[in-house]
Amino acid sequence: MAAAITGAEVRGCSLNSTDLVFIPGPIRPGDYSFDVGEQKASAGSASLVFQTVLPPLSFAGLASRLKIRGGTHVEWSPTADYIEYVFLPSIRRMGVEAELSNPVAGYYPIGKGEIEADIRPSARPLKPLDLKTRGRLQEVSITSAASNLPVSIAERQLSGALAALKDLPVEPSVRVIQPPSEGRGTYLFILTRFEKSVAGFSALGARGKRAEAVGGEAAEKLLHFIEGKGTVERHLADQLAIYMALARGLSSVTIEEATGHLKTNIHVIEKFLPVKFTLAGGTVPAPCTLVVEGCGYV
Repeated sequence: MAAAITGAEVRGCSLNSTDLVFIPGPIRPGDYSFDVGEQKASAGSASLVFQTVLPPLSFAGLASRLKIRGGTHVEWSPTADYIEYVFLPSIRRMGVEAELSNPVAGYYPIGKGEIEADIRPSARPLKPLDLKTRGRLQEVSITSAASNLPVSIAERQLSGALAALKDLPVEPSVRVIQPPSEGRGTYLFILTRFEKSVAGFSALGARGKRAEAVGGEAAEKLLHFIEGKGTVERHLADQLAIYMALARGLSSVTIEEATGHLKTNIHVIEKFLPVKFTLAGGTVPAPCTLVVEGCGYV
C-alpha cells in the first residue's frame, strides 16, 4: 500500500523475505483498494495498514479515499472502533482531517473485514498537542458485538462489563450489535470521554473464553486507567508520536505508561526527523510525560 501511494521502487517485498529495499517517489493521492489477504489468506490488521498511509496522504494536497480489507478486530492492533472514536478524534485536534467507517467486521482467522476511509488535506503545519490533564469523566459508552453467533453472547459480554463498572460515577450507555462478517467473532469496546481527552478499551472473544470475561477484561483496562493519572492511555501514546513530531511547536502529553512500543517509535522517528523526544518517568508502569518540539513539517 505504501508503494502504491508513492510509486515506490521496491525489492524484497515478498513472503518470507528477510531484506527490503523501499525507495519512495512523490505521494500520489487518489482512490485505493487494498486486501491484506491478497497474496495469502490472512486476518492481518486493516487498521495498521490505514495508519501506515494516513500521514503521507494527509500531506498529499488532495483528498484520497481508501478501502482496506483484512482484520478489523484482531489481536495486537487497534480495532476499527478505536481508530474511529479515539485515534482520529485525538489527531483531528491537531489538524488531521480523516474519517473512517467499518461496514464489515473481520475476525481471526478469516479476516475479510472492511474499513473505508476519507482523507482530506491536513493543516500545514499540524498544531501541537497539549494533553497534560484529562479532567472529569463525562461519558462512558459500551458496544458489545457478536457476528454469526447467538446475540446472547454479546449480551453476556455486556453484563460482564457492567458488573465490573458498577461503581463508576457515570451511568454507561450501552448497545448490542450484530455486525456483518464473513467469519464468526465477538468483541466489546468501551469509549470514555473526559473533559479534555478520550480513551478506548477493547477485548476480543475467543474459543473457550467466557463471554463475561471478555466484558470484564475491557472494563478492568478502563478501571486501571481511571485509577492512574494519565491523560492518554498506553496504546494511543505511541500512535500520537509521529504527529507530535510533525507538528510545529511544543507538544506535551501525560501518558498512562511508557511502553516498549512507544520507546521504539520514538527511536525510529528520531532517525528520520530533526526532533528529540523527552520522556520523564515511565521506567516502571506509572504515568509519565512525553514532550517534543515538532519540526513543523509542511
